[in-house]
Order: sequence, then structure tokens, then C-alpha cells
Amino acid sequence: QVQLVESGGDSVQTGGSLRLSCTISGDTDGIYVIAWFRQAPGKQREGVAALYIDPDKPSYADSAKGRATISRDSNKNTVYLQMNSLKPEDTAMYYCAATKRTIIHVLSNSSYHYWGQGTQVTVSS
Repeated sequence: QVQLVESGGDSVQTGGSLRLSCTISGDTDGIYVIAWFRQAPGKQREGVAALYIDPDKPSYADSAKGRATISRDSNKNTVYLQMNSLKPEDTAMYYCAATKRTIIHVLSNSSYHYWGQGTQVTVSS
């Protein structure tokens, strides 16, 4: 069992920045990828960024390239999503996800076993 808890969501102005955190606990042995997804009301859930574990290697959606950075802290218990130059279109519930299996499409939500409950990001005009 893997437990993921997101935090750091907030309401910000266009152009602002946020750093989301995903704390990981439970049976973490064998986790292969940790990723961030988002879902706005009435829209499909979409991948934002993913991090292959050991060695850590990031992958980004086109919409996030140049504005987002995914990383893991030194004690390995937390994965971050730093988001800059936020736009109203970034408004969504953001979810952290993890998988223990080898996957091809790291930004597809069907690739992931475990999910957190989400943290809300709201970007106003």
C-alpha cells in the first residue's frame, strides 16, 4: 500500500508561482514513476509532469515545459511540482500519482496505481 498526500495548492494571481508537495508513505518499495496530474471541472484529467525514480528523470507535458519543474527532496519522501508563470488555464485540482509497474506513457492517468486526494490550484485573471 502506498499513500500519497498533496499540499501547497492556493489561490494566486496570473503570473504567480506555487510549489506543490506530494508526501509519500507506506510500502514505497518498487515505485517506478511519480507524477502530477490535474483536472478542471468538465475536463479530462491530464498529465502535467512525471518523475522516473532512481535515477530521477523528469518528463513534462507540452503545456508545462518551461514553466514547471518536478523534483524530489534529499530525504526522498517528498516530490515537488514548482509552477511559475501561472495562467487561469492552470486552475484545477492537482493530483499526485505513483506506479510500481513499467509504463510507456508516463502522462497517461491509466498508467498509475496510486493516487492522492488532490490539492486545489486557482489562478485568477
